[in-house]
Amino acid sequence: MPGHEDAKAPLESWHDLVLKAVWSSPQDVKDQIGNASVCANNRVVFNIGGNKYRLPIRSDDDLHAAFKRLEVIFQAEPGTPEADEMEVLVTLIEVYENKHYPIQAANPIEAIKFCMDQQGLTARDLERYIGPSGRVSEVLNGKRGLSLSMIKRLHDGLRIPYESLLAGA
Repeated sequence: MPGHEDAKAPLESWHDLVLKAVWSSPQDVKDQIGNASVCANNRVVFNIGGNKYRLPIRSDDDLHAAFKRLEVIFQAEPGTPEADEMEVLVTLIEVYENKHYPIQAANPIEAIKFCMDQQGLTARDLERYIGPSGRVSEVLNGKRGLSLSMIKRLHDGLRIPYESLLAGA
């Protein structure tokens, strides 16, 4: 880790130990590594290198730093400490982003309109999936919901994900 060369040896030692370990419970970890802490949900926190370094991403600054490090190690060879570090960073980034920047599924009408825009479709093109022009207009204006048969036809014909078509249902 650039700027934290003193962390390399403790991390590598921890990495080697974890690769060889056979644990079936957090208590097994605690029994082998006395300074490990068992937290809520049976998570284990390791004291690595005197506990001077923290891996959790707790702020946007931490997130930015994690992305910068990820850029450096992204093409790491599988099985290397850098590849393992990359996996940890990706997981931490995902957890932080899901908590602080959740992406909601598009509502069905927005998903249909997005698909129309991307594929250059008109309301008339939707008639084979939704029904007559009046029904298409009602759906696109939010005055009528999608039936299950419409959802299936839109998914099969236009590849709109079921998750988007069923959002809010």
